[in-house]
Amino acid sequence: MTQLPKDKDKRKGRERGDDAEVPSTIARSDDKAQRTWRAAHDSAVETYGEGERAHRTAFAALKHTHEKKGDHWEPKDEKGPSDPRSEKSTDEARRGEGKTYGGIDYHGHTKKEFEERARDLGITGRSRMTKDELVEAIAKRERSEEAKQRRKKAA
Repeated sequence: MTQLPKDKDKRKGRERGDDAEVPSTIARSDDKAQRTWRAAHDSAVETYGEGERAHRTAFAALKHTHEKKGDHWEPKDEKGPSDPRSEKSTDEARRGEGKTYGGIDYHGHTKKEFEERARDLGITGRSRMTKDELVEAIAKRERSEEAKQRRKKAA
């Protein structure tokens, strides 16, 4: 996790960065993504306490307005659920019902757009893949690229 730079968070009258860390993918994202994640996380901490549930809640909120691309989050063209799991109730999602694609906006793109993105990532066999398979391959490739960057940074 990476701490946000210190500056005034006018909503709560505290300095941002003093008491909350954000995941590195969010720290590399635009201000709106950081504000969205932080507001949802702060609210979830007040409701559920610090921990995994607060982080899951913050990411769920972020996925409605942003899409994960590589090692950061970018604004979506249209707000809304990003994948079949995010359309489910909290209990259904917690049980693992519905597919999730690691922040990729499944509903916001066509198969053709995912084929182009897969081509840019060097994914082979994409012309024979279904939309689900394309998105899974893209998510897998982006996770491996992100892991490589983390290992490189740690070295």
